[in-house]
Amino acid sequence: MKANDEMKIFTGQGNPVLTKAICKYLDVPVGDARIEQFPDTEKMVKCLDDVRGRDCFIVQPTCAPVDTNLMELLISIDALVRASAKRVTVVIPYFGYARQDRKDEGRVPITAKLVANLITSAGADRVLALDLHTPQVQGFFDIPVDHLSAEPVIGSYFRNKSISDITVVSPDVGNTKVASRYATALHSDLAIIFKRRLTAAKIEPKELIGTVEGRNVVMFDDMISTGGTVCGAAELVKERGARKIYVAATHGVFSGDCIKQLKAAPIDEIVVTDTIPLREEVKALGKVTVLSVAELLGEAIRRIHCDESVSSMFVNW
Repeated sequence: MKANDEMKIFTGQGNPVLTKAICKYLDVPVGDARIEQFPDTEKMVKCLDDVRGRDCFIVQPTCAPVDTNLMELLISIDALVRASAKRVTVVIPYFGYARQDRKDEGRVPITAKLVANLITSAGADRVLALDLHTPQVQGFFDIPVDHLSAEPVIGSYFRNKSISDITVVSPDVGNTKVASRYATALHSDLAIIFKRRLTAAKIEPKELIGTVEGRNVVMFDDMISTGGTVCGAAELVKERGARKIYVAATHGVFSGDCIKQLKAAPIDEIVVTDTIPLREEVKALGKVTVLSVAELLGEAIRRIHCDESVSSMFVNW
């Protein structure tokens, strides 16, 4: 179904390639806007299309540079609201600051709530997000949130690979539910790794619940950031006799010395989606496969625009 002329989709500078792919799926042009930077690095956004009374969407991940992309998103929302858009939906393929979602020690912020407040205060009417670090972040917004999962995209990829003797491994206890869903979809065994965090970037895998000896292992997580979790988990399952090791995540953040760790880790393939543009050094690893979530996000945008169910997209998964 072709979206009608009342829809306008704009892109920030965070991931314009993904926005173009979404617009191609919907058969609509990317909204015309000018984004400039003043000499003092302040951002200026001007919508060149008429948006009065239109249903508007802004696609902008808050990936690195996080603060710049976040501020650009807020300014874009404000520009559309002041231009009398009928509704402004913020499409956030990757939601930065989501990991600070609670006070785990004294005198620390809850940045996930802070950013949710900023987006709401800027004037957004709705949020469309993909694989938030924790599902409860939805509750930090005082506006409707459609929370999508990349599981159908990633799961279909591995189903089509027809890997034999699969064991799905959860790289940590907190990811067990997600791993369990993948194990069910792939008709595979399930194993769980118990880990201990030593520092923000260093993870120590402690024990493996289940068996991986002689098996092909697939590990799923919401993101690969510093690489400590997946690299440590890969080394542990390799020591326990795993054959090939596949790692998949929705968001390829690849920060710090992640590339160095991934090069040294016994991982045969790394699968991520295009929520975050990949740097050249990541592509140079030679074992990274990128799946597109453009159709997933595009279909959700179409359904929101047409007031159709979004959750029904995942019924068969």
